[in-house]
Amino acid sequence: MTTIYYIEDDENIARLVSEYLNRQGYSVSIFPTIAGAREAFAGKLPTLALVDWNMPDGTGSAFCRWIRSHWKDLPVIFITVRGDSRDIVSGFQNGADDYVVKPFELEVLHSRIQALLRRTRDAAGKYLSCGEISLDREKMQVYRNGAEVPLSPIEYQLLLTLLENKGRTVTRQSLLEKIWDSSGNFVNDNTLTVTMKRLRDKLLQPACLKTVRSVGYRMEETP
Repeated sequence: MTTIYYIEDDENIARLVSEYLNRQGYSVSIFPTIAGAREAFAGKLPTLALVDWNMPDGTGSAFCRWIRSHWKDLPVIFITVRGDSRDIVSGFQNGADDYVVKPFELEVLHSRIQALLRRTRDAAGKYLSCGEISLDREKMQVYRNGAEVPLSPIEYQLLLTLLENKGRTVTRQSLLEKIWDSSGNFVNDNTLTVTMKRLRDKLLQPACLKTVRSVGYRMEETP
């Protein structure tokens, strides 16, 4: 199902939009604060985000820049009362894919969502992330706070495996079997330790990459 995160502090507008889009077959989650939205993004990416400009704990433009620093292709539509041409230009410059000015017709918003999703398809599906780390499976690239981090093929596979199992401990034995033994490269346990150290150094010791002593490793969002 197509999931939409709606970052909006006006309860009436949020409810009307959510109810309408739910009837069209979308799953809509409403976030009245940017902090709540950021926490949700860290857990699971939506298919598309609707973002109001003026929020009680920040601006939609800053939030959109944050999205773009982690997920460059995730569809974002601004929904705002700010209809001045300079505001619209600023919205696009800050990373929005489309810009809808309040008040608006729900049918028009729906049409714009459909058009944007036709262009982007399931952009969220190609990303894996944890904390400041984002991995683009399609391009096989890794980013930290929006800056690309070059990794070796083995380091990339190690990070990919951990991100695919985010929230679960992956044992050292299973990592050795999946990443090395499956290719016929039988290595000792120390190889994993050395590779993990290099990976952590390149990612600047990310807090979300945990060591489970004597067991393995786990990617986990930090509070």
